[in-house]
Amino acid sequence: MPFGSEQPGAPYLDAVVAYGFRGPGRFHVPGHKGGPGADPGLRFALGDRALAMDIPQDIQGVDLGPSPTPYQRAERLAAEAYGAQRTWFLTNGATQGNHALCLALAPLGTKVVAQRNSHASLVDGLVLSGGIPSFVAPAYDGTLGMAHGITPEDLRATLEATPEAKVVFMVSPTYYGMVADVAGCAEVAHEHGAALVVDQSWGPHFGFHPDLPPGALSLGADAALTSVHKMAGSLTQSAMLHVAPGGRVDIATVDRMMRLLRTTSPSSLLMASLDASRRQLAVHGEALIHETLAAVARTREKLSTVPGLRVVGPEQVGRPGVADWDPLRIVLDVTGLGRTGYEVSEALRNAYDVQPELATQATLVLIVGIAEDPKALERVAGDIDETAKRIIQPGTTRPVIAPPAALSQQMTTSPRDAFLGASEVIPVAEAIGRVSCESIAGYPPGIPALLPGEEITAETVAYLQELVETGARLHGASHPGFERVTVLLR
Repeated sequence: MPFGSEQPGAPYLDAVVAYGFRGPGRFHVPGHKGGPGADPGLRFALGDRALAMDIPQDIQGVDLGPSPTPYQRAERLAAEAYGAQRTWFLTNGATQGNHALCLALAPLGTKVVAQRNSHASLVDGLVLSGGIPSFVAPAYDGTLGMAHGITPEDLRATLEATPEAKVVFMVSPTYYGMVADVAGCAEVAHEHGAALVVDQSWGPHFGFHPDLPPGALSLGADAALTSVHKMAGSLTQSAMLHVAPGGRVDIATVDRMMRLLRTTSPSSLLMASLDASRRQLAVHGEALIHETLAAVARTREKLSTVPGLRVVGPEQVGRPGVADWDPLRIVLDVTGLGRTGYEVSEALRNAYDVQPELATQATLVLIVGIAEDPKALERVAGDIDETAKRIIQPGTTRPVIAPPAALSQQMTTSPRDAFLGASEVIPVAEAIGRVSCESIAGYPPGIPALLPGEEITAETVAYLQELVETGARLHGASHPGFERVTVLLR
C-alpha cells in the first residue's frame, strides 16, 4: 500500500452509516423508512441497523454533492487497489459485468473469441449484444472431468482463424482454482489486435498476498471481473468490473452500457459491502490470508491421509491450461472411495451439516474465505475423515466425461438469433441435428454444455442425460429432467 494511500478509509460505507443513524426525516423510498415499516420478522432477522442503512440512490452527501462524492471515491479506491483505471461496483454480480462488456465490445454482428467453458452469463451477454463467438476449447482433465483454462497456443490458432475478432473472453481461475497463463494469452491477444477480458470472478483475492496468483490486470488483461462476494467479505450478489489503463477497452462505452444495465434502485447494502471488502483486502488482506493459508495447509495435510481421497492442487501446475493454482480451494478426488461426489456431499450434510460448494461425479470442492476460522477447517477435516471411513466401498468411481463437442462446438446460428428466433419444444430424442435455443449447463459450476445457436449432437445429449442421472442440476434447461428441449424452427 503506497505511503499516503486512502485505502484504510471506506468513504461510501461511512457516508451511508452517517446518514442511516443521524435520524434524518425519511420522506423518500424505501417504504420501510429505515425499519419501522418493515415486517417484524424481517426486523428481527436483519436488525434495525441493516434496515437503517438501506437507503436509495441520490442522497445528498452519499452519491450526490461535490465531486468526488463518497460513492465516486469508493470506486476510485477499488480501482487503485486492483490496479485499474476505472472500476464499477456491480449489484447484480459478475453477470452484470459480462453483459456490459458484451454490449460494449461485441455489438451486433461483431466476431469475438471466447473460452468454451465460460460462465453462462457471457453467452447471455452475447444474446443481448448480438456478438458472434468463435470458441477456444479449454484444456481438459479426463481423469476427473475438470475443464481447465485455455492455452496461448490454442488461443493463437483460434485468432488466426478469426482475424476479425477484436476481443477475447477467457476465464481464470476456474471453479476448481486452476489459473490459466493470462500473461501468455494477453500477449497473443494483443499481437492480433484484440483486447483481453478475464473473468476472474473466482479470484477477487488475487494479488493481495505473495503466495497467491497475481491479478489479471497486472498480467496484461485489459478488463477483469471479480466476484468479491465469492471469496472475500462482500454480500452475495456484489462484484466489481475493472478496466485497465491502455485504451483497448473504451471506458466511456462501458460506462454507457453500465447505465443501461444498472437498476435505478441499487442496493446501498451491497455497495457498502464492496467498499468495506476492498478496504479489508487492501489493508488487512495479506495478514488475514497468511493465517488462512497456514490453516489450509494443515487441513490439506490431514485430508491427504484419508484412505480413498486424493487432495488436488499444486501438482496440476504445468499441465495444459494450468499455470498456477489458488490454495484457497480444497479440491478432493473422491473416486477412490467408490462413491460419487454427490454421495459424499449428502453424507456430510446428513451427518455433520457440512455444506460443500460443489460436488461432481468425481470431486468435492470446499471454498475457503480469506479469513476462514482455523477451527472450522480442522473440524471439517475430521468430518470428512469420519465420513470417508464410514461410506468407503470397493471399486473406483468413474467420472462423467464431457465429449469433445461440448468443449469446442461452434455456432451454426448466432446466439441472439437462436435464443430470440421462432422455436418449438421437442423430445430430446428427436433433437439430434437441430439448432438449440437454450443454454444448458450442469450447475454448479454453470459452464454450458449446450449453447443457443449450436447444433445438438448425440454426444452432448448423452452427456447431459448422464449428468441428470448422476444427480447434477441442469441450469437453463426449460425441462430440468432434459426429456424435452427448445430448438429453432426449421
